[in-house]
Amino acid sequence: MSDSVRKVLVTGGAGFIGSHTVDALLARGYDVRVLDSLEPPVHTGEVPAYLPAEVEVCRGSVVHPAELRRALEGVDAVFHLAAYQDYLTDFSHFFHTNSVGTALLYEIIVGECLPIRKVVVASSQAVYGEGKYQCPIHGLQHPDQRTPEQLARADWDVGCPECGEPLTPLWTDEAFARPHNSYALSKRDQEDVAIKLGRRYGIPSVALRYSIVQGPRQSFRNAYSGALRSFAVRALTGKPPVLYEDGEQLRDYVAVQDVVRANLLVLEDERADYQVFNVGGDRMVSVRELAALVIQTAGVVIEPRFSGMYRVGDTRHIFSDVSRLRALGWAPEVPEAQIVREYLAWAADQPDLGDTFAAAQSKMEAAGVLRLAQVRA
Repeated sequence: MSDSVRKVLVTGGAGFIGSHTVDALLARGYDVRVLDSLEPPVHTGEVPAYLPAEVEVCRGSVVHPAELRRALEGVDAVFHLAAYQDYLTDFSHFFHTNSVGTALLYEIIVGECLPIRKVVVASSQAVYGEGKYQCPIHGLQHPDQRTPEQLARADWDVGCPECGEPLTPLWTDEAFARPHNSYALSKRDQEDVAIKLGRRYGIPSVALRYSIVQGPRQSFRNAYSGALRSFAVRALTGKPPVLYEDGEQLRDYVAVQDVVRANLLVLEDERADYQVFNVGGDRMVSVRELAALVIQTAGVVIEPRFSGMYRVGDTRHIFSDVSRLRALGWAPEVPEAQIVREYLAWAADQPDLGDTFAAAQSKMEAAGVLRLAQVRA
């Protein structure tokens, strides 16, 4: 435990990453308070049974000044993990919750001279958009998002913005971000608020750009919660996982246990102050490979189904370079096979397990977020 930090507030502490962070803080000897709205689709309105009894739970929102102010009373540090995540087109909701909520956090800390010794803000790999690529002719590139016209004709790969030649994806470091959807834009806002206002007002702050985090307690009900959730609920209910595009998208998956270790490292290590770090699995896994691993681990005899659909705003390839955080002594430890095995075991034991994929897909189709590509001749 840090000598200067004894009580920690975790916003979004009833959620996936938040609750695991709460467990680790308690194990390290911290007192913990949670602020969570417990609202759908992630929650059902009730405090999850997995939150330990010794945690002080405040039901409330990070965009409600009085509720956030009460939650900040008497704490020494904050993990700001509360966020709105989805694929839907309610753009203002992303900025209201993520951007404004973070600004309000610093507004209260500064305005009331609260003695907060560290703020750790959850950002996302999504801020990179398409990330970093190499062109054989024009060298390093940070391409823009693929156009709707390109995706509609099932042309999935990213070309050089200067010559159109196919690009080779590279490990993406923290130097350049190019967010291209509402969630990513709001996450970049959170980083700027935390690092710039933190430095200006002497509030040690860190932003962590999580890759795709996987593990137990990942909500079945949130369409944004990732491919492992989607593939698992299908496989465990005897249905084929559904893949978008061609399934060759490269991703960077990281275990929630490794994310939690990164969280506690930057809380307790002042070398991290006023910096942004990638937190990733340090491995490339295609979506097709993940689906096959889920099927194999679940022990079912099915084949993934290619839907011919794509999600507007999706990134083709992204995987994060974790060198900067590794230099502070952190490294991912949990292999992908273990992540999948643990998640399937947890999911199979949940009383509300069901095929939530179909409802989420219908909702995204109705919103125009999920579209059918033209069949190539």
